[in-house]
Amino acid sequence: MSTEKYKVKDISLAKQGRMRIDWAESRMPVLMSLREKFSRTKPLKGMRVAGCLHVTKETAVLIETLIAAGADVSWSGCNPLSTNDEVSATLAANGVSIFAWYGMNVEEYYWAIDKTIEFKPTLTLDDGADLIFRVHKNYPELAEGIIGGTEETTTGVHRLRAMADDEKLRYPVVAVNDSPIKSHFDNFYGTGQSTLDGILRATSILFAGKVVVIAGYGQCGSGLAKNAKGLGADVVVTEIEPVAALKATLDGHRVMKMEDAAKIGDVFITATGMRDILPYDMIETMKEGAIVCNTGHYDVEIAVEDLLKKAKTVRQIRADNEEITLDNGKRVYLLARGRLVNLAAAEGHPSEVMDMSFAGQLMALISLAEGKFGKDNKVYTLPYTIDQDIATVKLDAMGIEIDKLSDEQIKYATAYDEGT
Repeated sequence: MSTEKYKVKDISLAKQGRMRIDWAESRMPVLMSLREKFSRTKPLKGMRVAGCLHVTKETAVLIETLIAAGADVSWSGCNPLSTNDEVSATLAANGVSIFAWYGMNVEEYYWAIDKTIEFKPTLTLDDGADLIFRVHKNYPELAEGIIGGTEETTTGVHRLRAMADDEKLRYPVVAVNDSPIKSHFDNFYGTGQSTLDGILRATSILFAGKVVVIAGYGQCGSGLAKNAKGLGADVVVTEIEPVAALKATLDGHRVMKMEDAAKIGDVFITATGMRDILPYDMIETMKEGAIVCNTGHYDVEIAVEDLLKKAKTVRQIRADNEEITLDNGKRVYLLARGRLVNLAAAEGHPSEVMDMSFAGQLMALISLAEGKFGKDNKVYTLPYTIDQDIATVKLDAMGIEIDKLSDEQIKYATAYDEGT
């Protein structure tokens, strides 16, 4: 359903979406606390925020908090398969300028981003940096009116730092992804749980006894490995970075090259942000019935195009699960067409962990609006004090108290004339 204000799948889904959002709010005490505070002070009054981020129930809580803080908002999804149509309908019904529905094609995806840019934003919020890239490439004249932006995911941060290094970035960006309150929890615990949730919904397999091959042992991959091992899987890690490979080994996982892992794995999960992690020639060597999926931001880690082009048969056997018969007669199962399996086949990260990430996003946007970062066109990080404030609110909501240093301890911690 489309108007000048929004385009969503079906506006009549708004009632169901409201219940999803209400549930998320009950799990997100930090963001709700900040909403109550900023609904009085309106620190984003006069700001126009364009967002390009997965349209989930948690994202809706963030959007409604931005509006409560005084912002005008326009939104699109950052992945063609991650929008929850019920949530999108609720936001549209409540007057949000939103252009997002599940199953967009590439042309529709960029059309939706363009609609948010027509809004002439003063602040941008990205997950993967597609919005920022689109502004720079197609609407460079609008960059002058943008105070700054934020970035939610590792892949986007890497690309933005590369832009800044080449002096191509035209406004400041805050890498919320790099804040401990985001990366230590969202990337590790969120990805670790939601990816396995997506695989289970698409396959209903038993993880115990399976050989699970995880490409990449960063925050996301290590969280995945921990949870897969907890379900009884035999975890194999592939890496290009020696320190990460050593860490995976000492964490108790087998580490080997992908060409060797391809022959023994039952389930393959890519979590690298790099292209061509699972090329077709390696997929051909897999066991009968191997399951292949991706939890990196873009759909370039698995050779999906080659896989579909060279397949003898392709059969949609379950939702988000395609049975592909190769020339050699083996069957492999591709989940979510190589896109983010945790969002395409499930609901993304749990609300409890997105509470902290989105609190970081909110504080970054407010800090940009208040001019608390420099004006240089580079990638900034949030002050650690903001991470501590968010963690304090979260601990309070969980009923957890922690110790504090005494005056004598503080004095000792800063003394430099104390000997043994």
